[in-house]
Amino acid sequence: MTKEARRSNKILSIVMAVVSLLYVYPIFMVLINSLKVESAISTGTAFALPGADTFAGLDNYENAINSQGFLSSLFYTAFITVTSVAAILLFCSMFAWYITRVNTKITKALYLLCAFSMVVPFQMVMFTLSSMADTLKLNTPWVLWIIYLGFGAGLAVFMFCGFMRSVPIDIEEASLIDGCSPIQTYFHVVIPILRPTMVSVAILEAMWIWNDYLLPTLILDINKYKTISMLIQYFRGSYGRVEMGPMMACIMLAILPIIIIYLVGQKYIIKGVVAGAVKG
Repeated sequence: MTKEARRSNKILSIVMAVVSLLYVYPIFMVLINSLKVESAISTGTAFALPGADTFAGLDNYENAINSQGFLSSLFYTAFITVTSVAAILLFCSMFAWYITRVNTKITKALYLLCAFSMVVPFQMVMFTLSSMADTLKLNTPWVLWIIYLGFGAGLAVFMFCGFMRSVPIDIEEASLIDGCSPIQTYFHVVIPILRPTMVSVAILEAMWIWNDYLLPTLILDINKYKTISMLIQYFRGSYGRVEMGPMMACIMLAILPIIIIYLVGQKYIIKGVVAGAVKG
């Protein structure tokens, strides 16, 4: 590597580090304010580190957990995320396997339809979707995964198809010769092969569903069900006043699980994307 190339890499690294700090800074501000007393957040010291007279300890976190139905919202969010991601992985991987192995005009059209769904803005369909969900009784957390399956299928099918096209068909043909049915071939041969991409899709879809606010707000009955994102928006204290300290603590508790999942699985995201981009 030449001297000019090393210098360019150093400059690029510095620029990326500064950009990363700009992204992390809002999270850091939420963290330090979640440890302050209410008066310190609402006054001009919101950007200062907590001091001896403004440090609240874990009181805000205790108030966030013990009020506003935090635990029920956490359960609804976790249930919706787990069921939606499981449905996306199962149905989209099976669908992608089929359309990559059955090369017809219909399967090509279905693939293009899934790819096209990724570029359609959600705002174009949200009012119709809300009305249809009410009509079909899909406005509860127990069946919301059906709607997420439809919106998450585009990216999932796109990634699964990209990976399956790089996998030779010989292994699947050998399993069929040995007497496996297509279902057995899928579960015993295809799924193990798809594991890197499955992990990537699971993490990406989980991050989206866990943090989603607009779709649950449109579909669910706010008076009965609230996800974590909805709870933060409607966080209220006594007499309808917004308690900033517990709300900041609630935000930290909401983003912590998905941050941990992303940090643990980020290497799998890179592997899955690269695996689907390289022809075998």
